[in-house]
Amino acid sequence: MRKRIPIERLRLGMHVHELCGSWIAHPFWRHAFLLDNPEDLQAIHASGIREVWIDTAKGLDVEDGAAEKIVAEANKIPAQADAIESRKQGIDTEQEAARALQICIKSRDAVTAMFQEARMGRALAAEDALSVVEEISSSVLRNPDALIGLVRLKDKDDYTYMHSVAVCALMVSLARQLGLEGEQVREAGMAGLLHDIGKMKIPLEILNKPGKLTDAEFDLVKTHSMEGYRILQGGNNISDIAKDVCLHHHEKVDGSGYPDRLKNEQIDLYAKMGAVCDVYDAITSNRPYRNGWEPSESIRRMAEWSAGHYDPVVFKAFVKSIGIYPVGSLVRLDSNRLGVVMEQTEKSLLTPRVKVFFSIRSNARIAPEILDLSRPSCKDKIISHEDPGAWDIPDINQLWSGLPTMYL
Repeated sequence: MRKRIPIERLRLGMHVHELCGSWIAHPFWRHAFLLDNPEDLQAIHASGIREVWIDTAKGLDVEDGAAEKIVAEANKIPAQADAIESRKQGIDTEQEAARALQICIKSRDAVTAMFQEARMGRALAAEDALSVVEEISSSVLRNPDALIGLVRLKDKDDYTYMHSVAVCALMVSLARQLGLEGEQVREAGMAGLLHDIGKMKIPLEILNKPGKLTDAEFDLVKTHSMEGYRILQGGNNISDIAKDVCLHHHEKVDGSGYPDRLKNEQIDLYAKMGAVCDVYDAITSNRPYRNGWEPSESIRRMAEWSAGHYDPVVFKAFVKSIGIYPVGSLVRLDSNRLGVVMEQTEKSLLTPRVKVFFSIRSNARIAPEILDLSRPSCKDKIISHEDPGAWDIPDINQLWSGLPTMYL
């Protein structure tokens, strides 16, 4: 039986089913756990959380047996998940960026803990990942550009973990673009979060190798999809969708992928989505052996590969979800100015909101100005994407996100 109780009644031996309040605010990455450590009890009291859900079937009851707000449904999804679909959207990128940064940090820590436990052989539970997926989904629904822009800026040393966070966010955004709703969106996010868990079976010296892999090493890395499938098979309440994406996100529609060389109609929709999201984040991210491509350059190159690699409907929806000029892209305008893409607009993939900050004619910074290129009154337009390195613009990420340099 589930009960909601004030933390004053919480005691060691209880099974915490859910901590009430934002997942970002509480000090634990796991969704549910047995409270058997006095330090954990102290951390809950110090966190500012006022109430928790306990499961009396898995741990101690309140001492007098009182039941506050009993939940009859044994498998009820937390209210936060149901609220995902009703949250107000339209928050601008800079407003969402600060919150998205905290979600990135907490999600990275949660995924790191989950994956390291999988490396040690602990069975994964879907409930452990649910809060991560919900927070990422909520941020994407409020403003997809902020979180998707930030997860691209991952450090080389935590690539494997942040890549999973990034693919989760991209899958949620793509699912919405494809018209999926509710549980389907959450399934897509969960699949994205867990798609690379099989890399925990790959030796770290190969995963983090700074140079090109040998053929033998690459063959070993390719086993991660099957290894991940086995890990998820041994988990608790892991959906068939998540398992299939884990196994088949490296399949290609022309049958040249792995592990099963499936062709177009043999590949499930979610696996086709995973293939696109996985590649985009991989090629835009800095890795131990190379730096990532700029977002708009990555889209251009993926378009060149799309005929044999990706489902055309899925790839088109993906481009619509992040834009031809994704957030963070440096662009040259017809007015001989440079700007950084802040967020997409509804009208056209070619007319995002742009922060203009540099005069090409003067070769100097100018007072920043935000232009909505989709407005009829705006006569400027993008004529090309540019390389920030070629223009010596090291603060491009601060320009679009509004976050201090120390966080990026």
